[in-house]
Amino acid sequence: MGIYLNPGNQGFREAVRSKIYVDKTELIACTNEMINTDEKFVCVSRPRRFGKSMTLNMLAAYYSRGCDSAALFKGLRVERHGTFSEHLNQYDVILLNMQRFLIRRDQGITEYLEQAVLEELREAYGDFFTEQTTCLAEALERIYAKTEKQFVFLIDEWDCVMRERQESEALQRQYLDFLRNLLKDQPYVSLAYMTGILPVKKYGQHSALNMFWEYSMTDQFVFEEYTGFTEDEVRELCRQYCMDFARVSDWYDGYMFRNFKHIYNPRSVVAAMKSRVLSNYWTATETYEALKIYIDMDFDGLRTEIVQMLGGERVKVNTFSFQNDMRNLKTKDDVLTLLIHLGYLGYDSEKKEAFIPNKEIMGEFENAMSVSGWPNVMRVLNASEQLLEDTLQGDERRVAEGLDRAHMEAASILTYNDENSLSCAIGLAYYSARKDYRLIRELPAGHGFADIVFLPLPSVDKPALVVELKYDKTADAAIRQIKDRCYTQALEGYTGEILLVGINYAKGNKNKPHSCIIERVKK
Repeated sequence: MGIYLNPGNQGFREAVRSKIYVDKTELIACTNEMINTDEKFVCVSRPRRFGKSMTLNMLAAYYSRGCDSAALFKGLRVERHGTFSEHLNQYDVILLNMQRFLIRRDQGITEYLEQAVLEELREAYGDFFTEQTTCLAEALERIYAKTEKQFVFLIDEWDCVMRERQESEALQRQYLDFLRNLLKDQPYVSLAYMTGILPVKKYGQHSALNMFWEYSMTDQFVFEEYTGFTEDEVRELCRQYCMDFARVSDWYDGYMFRNFKHIYNPRSVVAAMKSRVLSNYWTATETYEALKIYIDMDFDGLRTEIVQMLGGERVKVNTFSFQNDMRNLKTKDDVLTLLIHLGYLGYDSEKKEAFIPNKEIMGEFENAMSVSGWPNVMRVLNASEQLLEDTLQGDERRVAEGLDRAHMEAASILTYNDENSLSCAIGLAYYSARKDYRLIRELPAGHGFADIVFLPLPSVDKPALVVELKYDKTADAAIRQIKDRCYTQALEGYTGEILLVGINYAKGNKNKPHSCIIERVKK
């Protein structure tokens, strides 16, 4: 067992023995199907603390020659797959953590890597290449030519050079050329599985590592359910640890893919289960300054779309112009795409829309804006708690006045021109309601769609709100529509008080543009 060559199964053993372990071993069945095929080059990018290193430890334990991992996988889900025994501990594995190499040797990262790995290769295969060999690819070629043994390459933090040496284009190119020479078109490669935060770096129209199949936060394809915790997995953890599933979902759900619509942040869920407290665990591992840098970038339309997402809206994003680095950002779409890869935004790949995924991430945006140039938006957010309280008290005058003030503050970023933009502004004005409510837009109800429904979370003793918005009409017309179209029928399973809230924005009334009517009903 070595440090880089066949590192053994200790890392995975520790994960399995942990108090909370969620079985993701069926990912191995996916990689087994890719071995020695055109799909054998895999680049899986996910946000930090989404289990990337744990996955590599699992793959190392499974594939590494020289260690017996059968007992370690006993009873786990991959064991029932037909290929489990075929590939178990059958390959020489080279496990590389690029972050460690970069820390230890800044500019000479690849030379240091080759020296370290060659030292271990000499112990196992020194008879097949000369003492003077300094090129890792050359040594592996000679080993394969004499033994026909193939290697599984597991590369962690593959993109650290792009993230931490953003200004050094020469270092990045040299590093990518090294990886290409090591892996591309080499017969000794049976599988190459890389993980990082960013997809493969692009130069112009092409990638230096164009042989890799990419699985990123814009589309994970076959790796969807292994990206984070699924809804069923979190529901079971909540049962075991006596946690309120609805509240946990509100805090940590929100990442979605084509088949798995509810993917949870694993780091945060585990921390919440252990502490029995819902809090900002994932975002606490990195300062909000990282987010602040990107949302403060002066690209046309960026601020408007961020405010729209804070108001609960989704925004269209073109993810294809992004060059997969953190420096060459040329449009607002590049910034939004980067935030998707970093985990600050969720992404719907079918609708091509980005959104703020959950309460934990919303708090991070709020923190970033509080120390930045967003004072008008912060005033709206800070006033939102009083606006909700006035609504619950049925104070129509104060609600209308509160909406007027929110409109004035947000006017520099948001423009009222229809009911959709009004809906976004209302969502922003009621920002603090998300502590106790689940905000649902365009909820199918009765004979149409309710504009906004605020459904109280379990154990919250507050009435539900059904909100209808009108633009240049009347608040009374909004209330009539709620009743005529039976919108309260949408609250299936809810029993309790409901507030019907009709809001109108009168474009021509400069002094008091908003009017409001609130009625109480029982369901």
